[in-house]
Amino acid sequence: MSNRLQKEDSPYLQQHKDDPVDWHPWCDEAFKKAQNENKAIFISIGYSSCHWCHVMQEKVFENQECADILNESFICIKVDREERPDIDKYYQEVYALLNRRSGGWPTSIFCTPQNKPFFAGTYIAPNSTQGSIEGMGFIDLTKLIAQKVQQKDVQLFKNADEVESFLNQYEHPKEATVLKEDFYKNFLHQVKNNYDTKFGGFSIAPKFPQVNTLNTLLTIDRLYNDKSAKAMIKNTLKNMTVGGLWDEKDGGFCRYAMDEEWRKPHHEKMLYDNALLCELYTKAYLFYKDEFYLDIAKKTANFCLKQMSEDFLFYSARDADKKNIFDKKIQTSWSSMMINALFTLGTIDLEYNKMAVESLKRLLKTMYVQDTLYHTTLIHKTPKIKAFLEDYAFLSKALITAYNYTGKEIYLIQAQKFVNIALERFYKLGIWNFSDGEFVTLAEISDNTYTSSVAIIVDSLFSLGLLLEDEKYNHFAFKTLEYNSYELGRRGVIYPKMIEQVLRYTKGDRVIKSSQDNFNENLFEIASLKYPFISLKSNSSDEYTICGNKSCFANTKEIIHIDKLIFNSF
Repeated sequence: MSNRLQKEDSPYLQQHKDDPVDWHPWCDEAFKKAQNENKAIFISIGYSSCHWCHVMQEKVFENQECADILNESFICIKVDREERPDIDKYYQEVYALLNRRSGGWPTSIFCTPQNKPFFAGTYIAPNSTQGSIEGMGFIDLTKLIAQKVQQKDVQLFKNADEVESFLNQYEHPKEATVLKEDFYKNFLHQVKNNYDTKFGGFSIAPKFPQVNTLNTLLTIDRLYNDKSAKAMIKNTLKNMTVGGLWDEKDGGFCRYAMDEEWRKPHHEKMLYDNALLCELYTKAYLFYKDEFYLDIAKKTANFCLKQMSEDFLFYSARDADKKNIFDKKIQTSWSSMMINALFTLGTIDLEYNKMAVESLKRLLKTMYVQDTLYHTTLIHKTPKIKAFLEDYAFLSKALITAYNYTGKEIYLIQAQKFVNIALERFYKLGIWNFSDGEFVTLAEISDNTYTSSVAIIVDSLFSLGLLLEDEKYNHFAFKTLEYNSYELGRRGVIYPKMIEQVLRYTKGDRVIKSSQDNFNENLFEIASLKYPFISLKSNSSDEYTICGNKSCFANTKEIIHIDKLIFNSF
């Protein structure tokens, strides 16, 4: 018999609709019921393609003994972390606070009847004798928690109050530091300390691609001809494709490798990983001119277009265990990453530009409804969950890239509109919230599962300030960097995309002005320019005019001279 999840759209919640657990979706009714019946709350967070989420379902949530305990003594709530990243971010903070380490999925949270968390775990095995990361099996743990809540255990409720008070305290940076170009040197030093000289990458197993670190290393090499950055990039890009992380048969990258040699993949494939890696390999080709990089970029794009999309709308993930099963959620942020990658690849092969244009049109039609931007929906369904900062940030970035590579003013106008809304909803005095309204969470400046939405909105702000010649956008970008400057100077390795934005601020943007025909005929050569912070703005001139933030300083008819003119301008 199905539980309350049967009416939910989320593929992850649908996976659990036939569990013997009496699941609730996230709703006021569940929390009111917990208080009225004086029952502890169990919140389980995961996503449809997650391997360990499948294991916990099989071992725990389909286990009748576990379900009986939960149904008798708990109000149980299921959350799709891809559908509600705001809720997930909050409880990841809870996990980190209680366990002194970062969490993962599935996330298992236990709360008082008043919804104050006091225990957080990830996968918890059913029986203590089987062992689990948290030490106690699910059956014994839930029995103990139920007993303590029923007895109104003083220490448990005191701990819950302390957790809540810690979560409500926001620690502001100790001080502001002058933003310096030299921040990149500390970043580079820290990256070298983490670098695997044999197999590439920046950690021991499990090993993630860490695209943002590689992107910032690429920016550093383009600016400074840095041999160590170049070596780390090339070694890592090569090794990530010779093992199992790269799927030689179907194309596309798996989420991570379980070994240091990249040979034992965790088989789920996420749209965000493939979008970011497609763009990275494209940029590596544009700068290094190695056909191998272009081949990987095209195969990755083709995998997403052929196997992870429908009607030019991209699916969010492919399952880790049932490899032909897809999560057909459409997400504004992740889809925008893929569209951005296609526009970049379109500077080499115009067919990808055409696909990017069509995909962007379909995404806006689907997710921007009656002047409201939405975060996610199942394909061909009406969206319900309103957009978060990441949606505004990545969509604005994709629109600005679309403007640069097509010259169509409508894209710039739309980017400005979405950035203005983001500023109004999420920004205050250098701080960005990830969400507002019902569940307010702070946006991170670190690059974790994927690129920080704060770093991406800063990138868009700088672009708008340059292209619209409007200093207010540069002001908001600068205030964001300034607010976080102490951390960026001290622990840059955690914030690679923000370090790239510091370099953009300290080195300065350049805009190239010429006729759109000129740009269209020479887009590959322009995209291959060495200087990393370039925007394009069309006019009626046959020449290329090169400008900074304040004024123009050079003209040339030959693209080959542009890089020299830019680097000589510093």
